Amino acid sequence: MHPAPGLALPNASLAHEGRYSCHHPSTGETWATVCLRLGYPPAPPAIECWAISYPQAVNCSWAAEPELLLETDYIATYRHGVWGATGSGECVRTGPRSCSFGNIQMFSLSPYVLNVTAVNPLGTASHLLPFLVEDIIKPDPPEDLRVSPIPGETKKLLLEWSPPGSWPFPEYFPLKYCIRYARDKGSSPQMIGPYEQTSFTLTGLRPGTLHHIQVAAKDFTDYGEFSAWSRPASGTPWMEL
Repeated sequence: MHPAPGLALPNASLAHEGRYSCHHPSTGETWATVCLRLGYPPAPPAIECWAISYPQAVNCSWAAEPELLLETDYIATYRHGVWGATGSGECVRTGPRSCSFGNIQMFSLSPYVLNVTAVNPLGTASHLLPFLVEDIIKPDPPEDLRVSPIPGETKKLLLEWSPPGSWPFPEYFPLKYCIRYARDKGSSPQMIGPYEQTSFTLTGLRPGTLHHIQVAAKDFTDYGEFSAWSRPASGTPWMEL
């Protein structure tokens, strides 16, 4: 008689992952095989939701901390109102840890609730995130920032930019913009605004000096948050030849 096959790995670490097998001590016959993978049971996912394309959709993403190391599935659903009384459904996946849903009811006093459940072989964990849509408005950064000298003006620069392409109706839901600029060689940045237009003339600049500029956007009615800063653009005021 031989003891039943078994395997004990005290203090197992990632270096122990792999396929193990038990064999008959005399014939070498394989008794059993097992694939060892290590990881963690899910913790409630850390969720963020933003209305980057208000009022068309809400975009959500989540993170797993610590990294679970095991293949983990996520189920994302939303509801509107108490127990979904005014609507519920699937938050459509847009990536491994992101989703989006539409049919937004503007200015509703009933919160939306996103439910994300993480599932892996060691267990499940859920997180509910309630929010009012207007509180989470956050546009993407403005695009196509251009910085141009103005002929004859040695202390001015013309700035022009476009609303973010993901903001669907800028003519009906306008944005306002803040501008951040600084001289080259490590000077402290200055911030001005907000302004409603998509162009602006910076004045009082140091002649012949390179300036670096960025622009951020926010819903005109002041709901939500400012976007991240745009990609920087640089320019030098007009100089006489």
